[in-house]
This record gives sequence, structure tokens and C-alpha cells, in this order.
Amino acid sequence: MSALSTQLERYRTQVEDALESYLTTGTSQTLHAAMRYSTLNGGKRIRAVLTYLTGTLFGLPSSSLNAPAAAVEMIHAYSLIHDDLPAMDDDNLRRGKPTCHKAFDEATAILAGDALQARAFEILTANSDLNSTARLNQISELAMASGSAGMVGGQMIDIEATNQQQSLEQLQQMHALKTGALIRAAVRLGYLAATDATDEQKKALDHYAEAIGLAFQIRDDILDIESDTETLGKPQGSDLTANKSTYPALLGIDGAKKRTAQLHQQAVDALAIFDKKAEPLRQISSYIIDRIQ
Repeated sequence: MSALSTQLERYRTQVEDALESYLTTGTSQTLHAAMRYSTLNGGKRIRAVLTYLTGTLFGLPSSSLNAPAAAVEMIHAYSLIHDDLPAMDDDNLRRGKPTCHKAFDEATAILAGDALQARAFEILTANSDLNSTARLNQISELAMASGSAGMVGGQMIDIEATNQQQSLEQLQQMHALKTGALIRAAVRLGYLAATDATDEQKKALDHYAEAIGLAFQIRDDILDIESDTETLGKPQGSDLTANKSTYPALLGIDGAKKRTAQLHQQAVDALAIFDKKAEPLRQISSYIIDRIQ
């Protein structure tokens, strides 16, 4: 097992344990079960890993980052629940299992997503491992990345653009919000926990996050064409079926792969001001463009 694989597995286990502890009780057993079903069902946990790696880059103990790492994963889980709904993408499969509205029902899925969003901010507020300034900054960052100026705004653009041909610039802007905003927030949650991150370091990490966020989405577009449903854990070819603009459609498969390689290099270049402690972040960028699911 490579050093990166070992570190990924360690942080995945750590955030899974944190999520388990944050989702132990609920007033409604059905709602609570739906929240756990959609959050504790595997996944790459890339966003949580980015939070851990960025925070520990500044010398923070990883335990102090459990709350923000879990919070960003809860926001991601809520977004997937709603994204799969009949009013959105109407998908029946997620991570190889029935989607939340299929395993439970549509109303329960909507409420499970709502509750996960609220729980994410609740655990950030109560995180005694960080000072009040760090907690407030993290809450502000995650709220901005999740709302109309971030993920939700990007999802709305995606809905409005269905059956329409988007330009490359429009597609990039949509994904900078829909996918990139939460990945950028995951990195920022890490450095906002630190008290000694300089403006130059924050700017470098923002450039890194922007590059890997777009690369992540382009790789998703490529896998939607080249992979299969069993490997992906979700319906293959769903973007084509929904008649959505994608990077392979605009650039071709080879052009899309070339673009991910360029973005990977941009991400690596952005980390030039950091020493070898940032090597795991460089390796994450490589992992993103080479992943098979």
C-alpha cells in the first residue's frame, strides 16, 4: 500500500468514526435512519481528507479537524440526496445502493437532506477544539460555499442549462460553483482552523483547490462515458441521457483528459511555496485525475 493510500485510509476511517459519533441520535427513527443511510455509505471522502491534510499542514492535530471534516461531508451527503431526487436528476442508484428516496421515500429524503445541512453547522458551532474566531470563519465559509453563491447556485444553473448548449466558459463557471465551491471550502476549512496561515499561503491553497475542483468534475464527465455502472456505483451515461453539456462533449475525450493534466500541473505549481509536508496534497491531485470511480 502506498503512503498516500495509507493516509487516505487513515483519514477516511477517522471521519467515518466522527460522522458515526455525530449521527447517534434523532427524534424520528425513520429520519435518523435516512440520514445515516446516506452519510455512512462509503464514498471517497476526498473533501474530508482535504480538510485534514490542509489543517495538519499547519501543525494542527487531526483530532481538532474532525468537526469541519465531518461537516463538509454532511453537506456533500445532503447535496447528493437532493441531487438524486425525481425533481432533479431522478437517479435510482448512488454508491452502488438505492438512492435515499428509493430506500425510504421522497419526503423522507428531502427532510434527511435538510437535517444533514443543519447538523453540519451545529457541529461546527459546538467544536470546542477550535477558538471562536476559527469556528465563525468556518461557518461563514461553509455557508457561502453551500448556498446560492456556491453549490446550490451551480445546481440551479445546471438545471436551467439542461437541453441547452453551454460554452466552455459557462460550463466552467457552473462547475466552479456546483462542484468546485465545496472542494475549495474543504481546503479552506483546514487553513481557517490555523492561526498562522499567511495570506500568501491561503492564496496558494485557493489556487490549488480551484484547480483540483475543476479537474474532479472533468474526470467525472470522462468516467460517465468510459466507466460502467458497477464501477461507478451510479448510473453510467446519465449526463448524456439528461442531455447535459460536458467537457468531453465540448473538448472531446482526449481534449478533456489533456485539460485534467493541465489542471493537475496548476495544482502542483500552486503548492510550490510549501515544503515536502504538502506532498500528500500534490498526490491527491494526481489521484483525482487518475481515479476510476
